Amino acid sequence: MRVLFATSEVAPLIKTGGLADVSAALPAALHRMGVDVRILLPGYPQVLKALPHLQVAAKISIQSSFPAARLLAGSLPNGILLLVIECSELYERGGGAYQDEHGLDWPDNALRFGLLSKIAALLSCADSPLDWKPDIVHCNDWQTGLTPAYLHFSDGAIPCVMTVHNLAFQGVFPSQTVAELALPAECFQPDGVEFYGSLSFMKAGLYYADHITTVSPSYANEIQTDALGFGLQGLLAYRREVLTGILNGIDTTEWNPATDPNLAHPYDDTDINGKSFNKRELQKRMGLRIDPDLPLFGLVSRFTHQKGVDLVLEIAPQLIAIPAQLVLLGNGDVEMQRTALELSHHYSGQISAYVGFDEALSHLIVAGADIFLMPSRFEPCGLSQMYSQRYGTPPVVHATGGLIDTVLDSNVATLEQGVASGFVFHSMDTSSLLATARRAAMAYHDKKTWRALQHNCMIKDFGWNQSATAYHDIYMHLMRR
Repeated sequence: MRVLFATSEVAPLIKTGGLADVSAALPAALHRMGVDVRILLPGYPQVLKALPHLQVAAKISIQSSFPAARLLAGSLPNGILLLVIECSELYERGGGAYQDEHGLDWPDNALRFGLLSKIAALLSCADSPLDWKPDIVHCNDWQTGLTPAYLHFSDGAIPCVMTVHNLAFQGVFPSQTVAELALPAECFQPDGVEFYGSLSFMKAGLYYADHITTVSPSYANEIQTDALGFGLQGLLAYRREVLTGILNGIDTTEWNPATDPNLAHPYDDTDINGKSFNKRELQKRMGLRIDPDLPLFGLVSRFTHQKGVDLVLEIAPQLIAIPAQLVLLGNGDVEMQRTALELSHHYSGQISAYVGFDEALSHLIVAGADIFLMPSRFEPCGLSQMYSQRYGTPPVVHATGGLIDTVLDSNVATLEQGVASGFVFHSMDTSSLLATARRAAMAYHDKKTWRALQHNCMIKDFGWNQSATAYHDIYMHLMRR
């Protein structure tokens, strides 16, 4: 089986969120199953710099507004084959994958990701410039959402899978973009790419793809509702027969407390005592009072409304009055960043915040904290709650999306069954979050219960094998049609 995996980011080359992690891990898992998978990615400066030995595989010349491009071939450090779109006019610039240095969307994002979608479709049709032709093209989020539309109007097209990683981001552009991107005029209608008078990349993918997946079973249900459908709930409900929720996995090699080089001391489920050394190191590094008995809450997140960080900042004084400590790592909303730093200054020794991103520190927080906070308002899948469980750090989570699919609330029944793995709250407000945090802190002081809870967390299998098998089954079903 040959699969073209089209994406706008791949770790460690270019990363803005969980999509990059999935785009690295899922192809690797499929490769281990014997799938001939190749990743298609834009040639951002970070990508070209990290892969200086790419070879020209084809020249691409597409009509309409698209500039000329070249297709470069190479491989990731793990050996997965990579196809990189070299187009200096669209991709080789400062800033990030989607925004400039000031955090503003690139004004030509429609063209930038229209080209990515167009080339993904081109490689999947009869007139592909490569000798290699996939059996399936797998698209990811709005940046590749036009691929199914291009395929629908092409000759010799193959089946297409569209994965929604976060429906909140949809790639909506003015109606005149349809002609600029060489889409047929007839596709611009409600039964097509039109979305309230504009062109929606995401809607195009959802409408024309042969199969749709999301990154957790609960999120697949949630996006069919008014609350989390972001205007596309009707289309998703209409296509529910070809909509599947498949939980993401995590990289269990990178996230392994027994071998993690970012930790002060390795540990595993058979000897968890090393976790206390990491707690001490975290307290020391972040300027917190060294105290092994105080429960230490940790948060690693983008500072956004979606992630519920505002609720954590609001209850921070009550949280440390439990008594407890709090450490925060992340960036994003300027007001949240300011509040986090003010709390850190005002409650020195009890609260510590690092504004920015530090990969090594994120690992140490996951290992050194006693309880992990992840109160997202919505969470398509989430990875951090899986990282924290693997490191024996039970999470406090809101009952939504992938969080409710991966965390079982600790109560008498789940503890007796040996499946409790965290603390879940259902009302998205400060009182529910604080009450659940207090419940977690109380459990922390019951050492026998806490050790059982940590054990439940650490023995869970969050690897990619089961998820990759589910995707493989979908590919096989589409090929047999």
